This record gives sequence, C-alpha cells and structure tokens, in this order.
Amino acid sequence: MTQPLSQMLTQLRHALGQVHLSLPLPNTTEVKTWVSASGSQLDDYIIPRLSAIEAPLLTVVGGSTGAGKSTLVNSILRQVVTTPGVIRPTTKAPVLIHHPNDTHWFSTDRVFPELARSHDASHNPRHLQVVASDSVSEGMAILDAPDIDSIDEENRALADQLLAAADLWLFVTSAARYADAVPWNYLEKASQRSAAVAVVVNRVPPAAMKAVPEHLAQMMMDQGLGDAPLFAVPEIETDDQGILPLEAVEPVRAWVDYLASNQVVRAQVVMGTLDGAIASLEKGIEPLAQEIREQTQTLTRLTGVVEQAFTQAQSSVISHSSDGSLLRGEVMARWQDYVGTGDFMRSMESRLGRARDKVTRFFKGQPDKALDVQVAVKSGLEVLIVEAAQGAAQRVETEWRADPAGRFLMELSGAEAGSLSPGFQLRVEEAIRLWQDDVLNIVSSQTAGKRTTARLAALGVNGVGVSLMLVAFAHTAGVTGAEIGIAGGTAVVGQKVLEMIFGDEAIRQLATTAGESLTQRVEQVFTIEREHVLAQVLDSFPLDTIDPDQLLALGHSMSEARVSEMTRLAHIVSTLPQSTELESVAMEDTEVAVEDAESTTQEEPHGA
Repeated sequence: MTQPLSQMLTQLRHALGQVHLSLPLPNTTEVKTWVSASGSQLDDYIIPRLSAIEAPLLTVVGGSTGAGKSTLVNSILRQVVTTPGVIRPTTKAPVLIHHPNDTHWFSTDRVFPELARSHDASHNPRHLQVVASDSVSEGMAILDAPDIDSIDEENRALADQLLAAADLWLFVTSAARYADAVPWNYLEKASQRSAAVAVVVNRVPPAAMKAVPEHLAQMMMDQGLGDAPLFAVPEIETDDQGILPLEAVEPVRAWVDYLASNQVVRAQVVMGTLDGAIASLEKGIEPLAQEIREQTQTLTRLTGVVEQAFTQAQSSVISHSSDGSLLRGEVMARWQDYVGTGDFMRSMESRLGRARDKVTRFFKGQPDKALDVQVAVKSGLEVLIVEAAQGAAQRVETEWRADPAGRFLMELSGAEAGSLSPGFQLRVEEAIRLWQDDVLNIVSSQTAGKRTTARLAALGVNGVGVSLMLVAFAHTAGVTGAEIGIAGGTAVVGQKVLEMIFGDEAIRQLATTAGESLTQRVEQVFTIEREHVLAQVLDSFPLDTIDPDQLLALGHSMSEARVSEMTRLAHIVSTLPQSTELESVAMEDTEVAVEDAESTTQEEPHGA
C-alpha cells in the first residue's frame, strides 16, 4: 500500500537530520545549505501546513533594510502592532499578527517550533512576538520579518527561514532600491518554487508613480513573476503614530482583505505554494544523493590508502620473513655460534648417523645459546615489522596531505597519520613472543612415537624450536632440502636436525604451520595499527549512513504522492462556496494611490 505524502515527508525530514556531508567537496557547501533550509521548511511550513490545510493563510512581509515593512503593516491594519526601528537592523524579533479567533493556530509550536513565543516586543531574534488583533481578518495572519539584507547574519538567516514558511510572500522594496540584487535573489527563489508572491514598491515619489511600477513590472515579467500582484505606495507623510494615510495603502489593504474573505482563493494560494515547495524539495533530492555518493566514494578512497599501505607493509613482512632475508646479520651470527663451525655442518651432512650423538650432546650442553638465537630472531622480526609499519604510516600521511579531503580529515582530528600508535612497539614484541611460543608448542606436540619423543627430549625443545624458526624463514614457496641453503647454509643444520627427529616427510608441514602462525600474528599487528590510524581520524568524523538509492526512491514516490494529494485537495476546494468579490486589486488599483499622492504635500519620508 502506498504511504501517504505526509508520512513520506516525515521520512525525508528524518533523513535530512542524519545528513553530515563533512568532507569539503566542490558542491558540499551548496548542498548543505539546501539541506538546512529544506529541514527548516519541512518543520516550519510543509509538514504542519499539509496536516492543517485549513489553517489561516500566513503572509510574511519581507524586504530590504529600511524599505518600510513595519510601517506598511501598521498602515494596512490601521493600528501600531509592530514597531518600526530607527537603528539598523530595524526589525529584530519577528512579529506575527492574527485574528483572536485564530489564536489556537499560533499559540503552539505547530509552526516555527524553534522560536519561543512572546506577547511583548523583543529584540531576541529567536523569539516570536504573537499579537492577536481584530484588525486582521479571520483566516489571515501577517508576519513582519527581519531584513533580508540585514548586517546581522542571524537576522538574515531568520528572514530566510520565515519567508520559506510563508503561504504568501509580500515583498516590500523602495523606489530607490527596487533593482538591488538581494531582493531579486529572493524573488527568483519564489519563482523557482512557484510560491505565491506580491510586491509592494514603497516610497515612490508622486512624479514616478507611473514609471517606477512599469519598470518594476517589466523586471518581474522577465523573472517569470508577471502574474504576481504589484502595488505602489507613494512617498507621503505619516501621522503621529507613524501610519500612512488610508488612501495610500488602500489597494494593498483591499487585496489582503479580499484574500482573507475569499475561502477559495485563499485555499488556492495555499495549495499553489505548498505544491511548489514540495516540488522544490523533490528537485533537491537528486543533488543530495549524488553528494552523499561522492562523500562516500572520497572517504572510501582515503581509507583505501590506509588499507593498501598497511596491507602492502604486511605482505612485505611476510615475504621477507620467508625468503631467507632474516637469515643474515645477528641471527646468522648467533646461530653459527650455537651450532659451531662449518666443519660441524659438513660432518652432519656426511655422517648423520654418527653425528646424532654429537648433536645431542651439543644441544644439551648449550641451552643458553639457543635462547640467544631466539632473541636474535625476535630482534630481527621487530626491526622488519616496525620499519614496514613506519613506511606505511608515512605513505598514508603523504597521500592524505596531497588530497584536500584527506588534509581536512587530518586537521579536523588533529591526527598524525605519519606516526605509529604509542603501543605499537609493545604489540609487536608481544606478537613475536606469542609466535615463538607457538613454534615451541608445535615442536612439543610432535609426539607420534617413542623414538621421536626421545630425540626431542634429548635435543631439547628450545634447540629444535629454533631450528624450525630458521627453516620457516627459508621456507620459500615450500622449498626444502638442499635448496634451502640460504645465507651461507645457515638453515641447513636446522633442516638436518628436523629430518633427524621427525623425518623428511614431516618437515614441510612443520615449516608451513610455523609460517602460517607467523603470518597470523603479523596480520593481527597490522590490522590493529590500521584500525588505529582510521579510528583516530574517523572517531571524530560523523559518517553519512543514508542510502542514496533509497533517498532517490523516496523522492520518486513523493512526486507521485504529491500529484495525487494536490488533485484530492483541488477537488475539495472546488466544492467550497465561491465568493462574488472577484474584482482585481493589483496594478490598476495603484492609480487611486497615485491620484491621492499627487494632491498630497510631501513633507518628509515615512518611517522605516
């Protein structure tokens, strides 16, 4: 069963609340701005309006600094309900005026849930002053908003939020500033989302009451707003309360009263704006989904650098620990010191039977030197692992710093990707110790027969274990026997010792088992370090978990549900009683104001 549109919009709002887009990609700022604005519009307008389509029509009066918004509102209502400011920015806290019978619509947080309600004038932009007045017709509410070009950033953001929550945008500009860029940016947004808009050009000199409105009307036509009502208010003196003469604002006042009294027209305005707002949301979903994909792909690429660097380092350690590279230097010296001279090794090869007793006596008499070999093996492995890990860490830092997103992540977390974690050395030492224990356990477990047990006991577990370690180091691609002579034959004695105890057939499996154990221990060390490098960056980095495909599917379903819902609402509106007052109150009505203005002496401009 298809979900209702309201439920889909709630799902979208939840999804937008989970969006982070933390990486600074080319389109990130634009998309994040859309996410924030869309979330506010869903909270302030779309969701509450769809759930209460019969609520009063909300007209938001917005415009440039000093355009005279508050004076216009007071003049339309014929009483002072919002105070014009003298110091810019003029309007601080927004003021919402409604009919007393509509109080229940605005006394809760149904709209603007983030704004605290107040019944007194406030300079706190996060307060909403709510005024009940008989001057407003039932079914209509008027909101005096902050300046859209305020020098205060918080005021500008609030103006954006309030205008996005309007059923009707009543833009107020002046004859001196009607061509400014900022108002037209807002009007363009209104046109793009098919919002209901009306424009008031204020403070028009009587001599320009024809030229200014005509020029502004042409500009509106060019921007796709040719059907929007346009009113011209002359520059004329206010009374002691700062209210303009009735004849100066009568066209605007009559038009507002007409909307309030005509249920059908009011519903059509609400539906048109609501439909346009939802359609605008749908258009923004695809860019959001694409941005989430790009964020995920970028993060995957950066984490892939870490994965690849440490995987290659791990492979390097495994390779060098099985190709004979470790059978050099200190390891070879300690081993040769342990088993004796080359004459001894040749004796073993030529007379294995007679050498057995000699080997037995030799091993039993020198247990400390077997431990010396173990220490040398441990030291060699430590150096090999640490150097490989340091190389991986430095590679990560180099590649991340060369990438803007990687550099951002490092700066955000304060991480030093080129350094190993504080506990890395200790983990390496522990891993090698555990591996050497594994090898000794492998040797100890080989008790298939009395002869094997006896030989093992005679030679000592440590001595045989060391032999197996060295054979494992030289166990390249499973090669054993005479081919294992690497680093001057270092491992040959170990090979012969193992053959003597376990037999030739078992050597391959023993070496393989020891090698696999070492591989496992090395993998654990590098896995922990890799996770540490990623964690120190990503633990402070919020990840986007939204599935972009599901987001696109939601947008597609919303589009179909919107068409269906608007069709349903249009049918309901068609059954409402029609008003007989269908006279136009737009451009032509400004002629009354022009005639009155021409007969009025200009003394000083009216208030802000």
